[in-house]
Amino acid sequence: MQIVKASVFKAKCLQYMDEVNKTGESIVITKNGVPVSILQPYRTVPGSLFCLHQGKVESTDDLVAPLNMSWGAE
Repeated sequence: MQIVKASVFKAKCLQYMDEVNKTGESIVITKNGVPVSILQPYRTVPGSLFCLHQGKVESTDDLVAPLNMSWGAE
């Protein structure tokens, strides 16, 4: 986690915003040596794990159709 003085942050705010977005690492902003704020990347949190990858995984096979193969599971 990077620590930056408020005066430096003020001068390079847009640069720090791009850096945080690219790296995903938060930046602590201090004023007179005391932490006053944190700049962190904006990430949306899924409501649940169910359907988390919906629309991202695609299958071209028919997953329900029988395979017409015999296997020795006796």
